[in-house]
Amino acid sequence: MKTFGKKAKCISILGTGSDVGKSIVATTLCRILSDRGLKVAPFKAQNMSNNSFVTKSGHEIGRAQIVQAQAARVEATADMNPVLLKPCTDTGAQIVLHGKPFGNCLASDYFADTNFLFGKALESLNRLKSKYEVVVMEGAGSCAEINLREKDFVNFKIAHAAEASVILVADIDRGGVFAQIIGTLNIIPEKDRRAVKGIIINRFRGDASLFDDGIQYIEEKTNLPVLGLVPFFYHIEIDSEDGMPIETIIDPKTGPVGNKINIACIRLPHISNFTDFNPLIREDTVNFHYLTKPRNLIGYDLLILPGSKNVRSDMQWLIDTGWVDAVIQYKETNGLILGICGGYQLLGLVIDDLEGIEGQPGQTKGLGLLDVETKLHPQKITTRTTGYWMGFENINIVGYEIHMGLTKPVGRGKPVMMLRSRNEIDVNITDGWQTDNEKVQGVYLHGLFDEPVFRKAYLSLLKPEIFNFYDEPSSVSLPEFREEQYDLLAKHFQKYADIKKILKS
Repeated sequence: MKTFGKKAKCISILGTGSDVGKSIVATTLCRILSDRGLKVAPFKAQNMSNNSFVTKSGHEIGRAQIVQAQAARVEATADMNPVLLKPCTDTGAQIVLHGKPFGNCLASDYFADTNFLFGKALESLNRLKSKYEVVVMEGAGSCAEINLREKDFVNFKIAHAAEASVILVADIDRGGVFAQIIGTLNIIPEKDRRAVKGIIINRFRGDASLFDDGIQYIEEKTNLPVLGLVPFFYHIEIDSEDGMPIETIIDPKTGPVGNKINIACIRLPHISNFTDFNPLIREDTVNFHYLTKPRNLIGYDLLILPGSKNVRSDMQWLIDTGWVDAVIQYKETNGLILGICGGYQLLGLVIDDLEGIEGQPGQTKGLGLLDVETKLHPQKITTRTTGYWMGFENINIVGYEIHMGLTKPVGRGKPVMMLRSRNEIDVNITDGWQTDNEKVQGVYLHGLFDEPVFRKAYLSLLKPEIFNFYDEPSSVSLPEFREEQYDLLAKHFQKYADIKKILKS
């Protein structure tokens, strides 16, 4: 097994299952270590998510490692997530290696031989260990998947290579926490078990004293310390790896309400970068609904078509479920429609994938609401982008682009945005397309609503009698908001976990 010359301390956060809180624990440790003056880097050897982001150098990595780098107060790099899998079908995914597309594969092909990717992940880890004092590593899924053990390089295999101390995270909220912890430790090999130095129980609800005997039982059975019993929290907002915010509303029984700005977003099967809409969900004046089932959209002030990792497949889903008729009817009522990235492509006349970028080669008709055509191609565009919305020339927008297609106008309409820079290179080009009456709009820019000044200006156009941009006090910037949340997370965690023992493990 390859080891490294420089002995930067590594802490590996592994889980008893998926979505038990590994990302949150890793994020917390990044902030706490940074607060203590240490130079810390996050690391996840292999991520699987369609919720990605672009580094300053134009590389694509998982959203969770972006968040963890922000918490650590360092600039994110591709080495922090060397392998990213972006599912584009039920059994296939695009492989992003060191921030750039490497190819598509089926799950069976991917797991046939992962040694090459493991080697690339080790290269990244080696570079991080030479630049930082501590590396906080995050595993994926359950660390005890026996059927995948020989091919799994994101959990114990990489932890052993890094000589990392392992902290096992379990989620008590989903039930069965004793079986989660004791079962995991009982079925993993002895070498793995020796690497585990302690346990964190996440998402506890209720009176902690009532679980004292539970902690005693776990410690007696495992001979390992429970390093934290961390309560569920509602007051902290951290962008998640895959899950949506707690306050997310999907297919509500009720519809629009009169005293709010009502926004509907079609939750596509292959939705990507849903974090685009978290700032809208947080707005008190907004009533935001994700919809999977077609309904009458009258009363909504805005309909959003989000990003998609498989646009042609999601277009077929819109047809099969009856969404196409609902969208067309909404458009005929003069409702405002906004497509972002894949949603922009869906609004056009045709999506051309003759090279089979997202699946079987072919061509698919779009919704036909914008006179644009899209051609998918192997070269992925990944940029940090700035610009302004037409009509809001004095309000800067900062976002990012991740797309494997170019969309060109072929008929009536006009641009939506003027771009000023891409990856810190000055540009002066138009982007996006909209109808002449500005009722159907499409853009490629993710993170569109992150900056509060533009968000509030845009919302004021939707329903000025509810939300007047000029009457609203200015909000804190997104970076300021994030810093507040990371500080709250660190404070919450330190109250309920033994940080000294975790760091000494």
